[in-house]
Amino acid sequence: MTDDRLAEDRDHLDPAAAERDDAPPPPEAAEVERPQQLGDPAVAIAGSAEAALVRGIDAQDAVAEAAEVALETERRTGGSVDILTQLQSDEVVSAFIKLSDQFLDAQGFTEHGFRHANLVGRIAHNVLLHLGADRELCDLAAVGGYLHDVGNVVSRMNHGLSGAWIAYDALRRLEVDPYRIGLVLSAIGNHEEQYGSSIGPVGAAVILADKADVHRSRVRKGADTAADIHDRVNDAVTHSFLRVDADAATITLELELDTTRSTVIEYFEIFLERMVMCRRAARTLGCEFRITANGVPLG
Repeated sequence: MTDDRLAEDRDHLDPAAAERDDAPPPPEAAEVERPQQLGDPAVAIAGSAEAALVRGIDAQDAVAEAAEVALETERRTGGSVDILTQLQSDEVVSAFIKLSDQFLDAQGFTEHGFRHANLVGRIAHNVLLHLGADRELCDLAAVGGYLHDVGNVVSRMNHGLSGAWIAYDALRRLEVDPYRIGLVLSAIGNHEEQYGSSIGPVGAAVILADKADVHRSRVRKGADTAADIHDRVNDAVTHSFLRVDADAATITLELELDTTRSTVIEYFEIFLERMVMCRRAARTLGCEFRITANGVPLG
């Protein structure tokens, strides 16, 4: 996120003119670009994703990292999903997820790498599993969750749409049935609240899993949490859990917040649209969506 500041430059103003009726208004709302503290250009270039490729970091490194993160996520969320293991071995998928995270880091966004991809994939899988869906449908939700943000390698804008076509190529390489690929593409293309819609179980599970991943582990090292509300809210969440109760037909996002770092009001200030989307997704699954913060029901 960029921290846009408004600067006032009144050195050139005529004090007498400022009192006249015909005096132009002072440029209070004009944006003045502040000079940056620049360092060694070679250091800045050397730290880029492009320079890393020249130094010999390639897709196999991304595959190894994907597998390592997957093992830790499996330990936390339950058993492995075969098709995710295959995707994590795909050089194109792994390289694109790694690059997506690097590009978003450069733009000031929270973590969107292998940790997020694995967690969303497995949460989406478990949502449908706990609601009694067929295993194959659960696996498709896992795929949609794992690949939902891969389009950020192209651009943050409409990344769900570009990500769907990247996913298409990956799943064709795995010789997945086109009908099943279509379900995954729809889930990826509809996961963002700006233009997405919950139109089926696979997509609904991906939406719920994605929006539930709010946690301080997503905040980048060195982020200024005081200046950026998204970093501050994520940093305040010490625990998040998406609880599925098939008997009660409820899906509850349980949050533990450190209110010395951020407030519940700030959480809803930036995530209200996402929570509305979660409510619609839960209803697609025949459930009601609820939220608790520090044990207190919020809806």
